[in-house]
Amino acid sequence: MTDTNDALTRLSAAEMAEGVRRRRFRARDLVAASLERIARLDGTLKTFITLAPEAALAAADEADRRVEAGRPLGLLHGVPVGVKDLTPTAGLRTTYGSTLYADFVPDADDLSVARLKAAGAIVLGKTNTPEFGFGAITSNELCGPTANPHNPAMTSSGSSGGSAAAVAAGLVPLAQGTDFGGSVRTPASFCGVVGLRPTPGRIPSPGRALAWDGLATQGFLARTVEDAALALAVASGPAPQDPTSVPVPAWAVPDLDALDPRTLRVAWSTDLGSALVDLGLADVFEGVMRGLEGRFASFTKASPDCRAAADAFETLRAAHIHHTYGATLEQDGDRLSPTVAWNIARGRNLTAADYLRAEAQRSALYRRFAAFFQTHDILMTLSASVLPFPNAQGDVTEINGFRLRTIIDYLAITYTVSLIGFPCLSIPCGWTSDGLPIGLQLIAKPYGEDTLLCCARFLERELGFRHRWPAGM
Repeated sequence: MTDTNDALTRLSAAEMAEGVRRRRFRARDLVAASLERIARLDGTLKTFITLAPEAALAAADEADRRVEAGRPLGLLHGVPVGVKDLTPTAGLRTTYGSTLYADFVPDADDLSVARLKAAGAIVLGKTNTPEFGFGAITSNELCGPTANPHNPAMTSSGSSGGSAAAVAAGLVPLAQGTDFGGSVRTPASFCGVVGLRPTPGRIPSPGRALAWDGLATQGFLARTVEDAALALAVASGPAPQDPTSVPVPAWAVPDLDALDPRTLRVAWSTDLGSALVDLGLADVFEGVMRGLEGRFASFTKASPDCRAAADAFETLRAAHIHHTYGATLEQDGDRLSPTVAWNIARGRNLTAADYLRAEAQRSALYRRFAAFFQTHDILMTLSASVLPFPNAQGDVTEINGFRLRTIIDYLAITYTVSLIGFPCLSIPCGWTSDGLPIGLQLIAKPYGEDTLLCCARFLERELGFRHRWPAGM
């Protein structure tokens, strides 16, 4: 039975939905197979902080009845998914990785979760996250640390590490995540899966406190580019309560194989000219880039000037975090992890002048990227500045022996893109000698998800830039 279950869990989300639609197997079979695999592997991996097996099986039975009745089926009908524990789920515990919310059960689903369910997806549970999403490793006092499926001593990264590890290990084919400074892309890189952060507004967030905030977005972790595209199609579309979504049309999955890569103007940069990158990782990445020469209309080493990104992002991030959690620090600071307390306190003494100066830097950076993408279609860089490191290490405090100024400096390669809101994606592009994944970050112009996903699909299909099953799993 385990062999049959493992065969089911190795299917992509697209294959699962197609199989249910054609009655090759039932949604209940898929959910039962995932739950069995979670029971077998998650004691070590710790990817899920809360499971809902009874509710998931009941939802699977309802999905099967819908098939039998010949009713319309969604793009993800019968597909088991995970939802990051920062995202509210109706009737299902949502802790935000904090003991302060250990027993919190929301009354309503976040819009993205409601859209996943409307498309037939079945939520198995909540994937692990560091407290309030702040941390280089996915661990908290309720659960963790989440292990990297390729080496359980290593981290899956933060803060969507539970989602990335669950997908990489085949516990679910697809999981929702959130990305502020790189929280989808870095775990995708560390775990060897696809991590998609779309243009802010593609996936509306009507419940966020700052309606015009585009620094943080939702995204998805998947084992294939097609599955990431399906998830985006399901979750995207306007929502009047989110002003960033109003001008964004509903998005549909394009023909991912239709793009001729020889029409693409591609640029690449190891470090965007501003990020400190592990030297060994940089060498591997540059070898990968040499292997791509001649495959596109043009392929040049270039990037916009990103040197002001650090000051702008650190200031804006600190202001947003303190606005959201400042009262929590004052009231319950003794119950927060040191990392969370540090993150919140960073914004305590910022002034309006500090904030507006950062916004001006951000605006200038956006315009430099916009000008750059007038002559380029895709920018490639690393998805992480460091390789997976031991969970016991905690924060990243140095690279190449150089002491970092802050514990978020290692995210510069991803937070620079968060700052300007261009859509981006991480896809596996190589492996270290000891079997750890390396991620390639693709960046496209705003609302350029078609080009982004089609380019990623070309790399996956023709060059083998794809998920690899962890040894022994």
